Amino acid sequence: MKTILIQLDTDPQPSSFDRVVAVDAGVDELFSYGGVTPENVEPLVHGAMFTRGPADLKNTALFIGGSNVAAGEAVLEKVLRTFFGPMRVSVMMDSNGSNTTAAAAVLAASKHLDLAATEALVLGGTGPVGLRAAQILASQGAEVHVASRSLERAEQACATIARNVEGAKLTACTSEGDGLQEALGRVQLVIAAGAAGVQFFDADGWQAADSLKVAIDLNAVPPVGLGGIEVTDKGVEHAGVTCYGAIGVGGTKMKVHRAAIAKLFESNSLVLDTAAIYEIATSLG
Repeated sequence: MKTILIQLDTDPQPSSFDRVVAVDAGVDELFSYGGVTPENVEPLVHGAMFTRGPADLKNTALFIGGSNVAAGEAVLEKVLRTFFGPMRVSVMMDSNGSNTTAAAAVLAASKHLDLAATEALVLGGTGPVGLRAAQILASQGAEVHVASRSLERAEQACATIARNVEGAKLTACTSEGDGLQEALGRVQLVIAAGAAGVQFFDADGWQAADSLKVAIDLNAVPPVGLGGIEVTDKGVEHAGVTCYGAIGVGGTKMKVHRAAIAKLFESNSLVLDTAAIYEIATSLG
């Protein structure tokens, strides 16, 4: 029986990026829908649920994507409410590449640091990738400083993570002023996950942090978030700090993305969210 992936994209046009990855992951058939919302997704889910018997439903899966992560999460919530009993299919949510990118970034850091003994700073920590990177780090026992231009938003992000990670060690801070510099001065890991064109530190700024061991910049658009890190850096040392740029992390992100899609067809009951996708990333080594 052929595997079918149904792409539910919250943008008007389904992502060509996500479609290419699905094909490369070995999906037999790909059905793509744009403009998907919680209000119109139910008939699409029913089409996935009711066309094959329970024993064969593992051959159908859903992928939720699009540029708006909040919209993707709302669609995922509606999808999960639509399932009942054995009538369900596996589903993956990776709007804006948020989960797979965050998983790849933390996996890169874990190659050089014991995360359970690490203090980390996530810049752009309230954005789609930053929030998830902070959540994964917290789940691995790291102490995480979540930075945002708005302290209130940083505090809200910490509260969100705390609801998902029992015992999370989190501190909210602003990405401006003395508080950010103080946080940088005590951490071993910094991940820059801000919006395109936002630079948090120039090279001298982050290289002056004596405790810093690993720096990861996920912005490929100049100026990068951490000056002096090249987008192609992959485990490259700058001033004694092991550095990764966006493309340096991107290769692992693609592997995680493809592996997660393949995983969907192992059963009809998987929900691949932030935690599940990081677990897949760690299995890749």
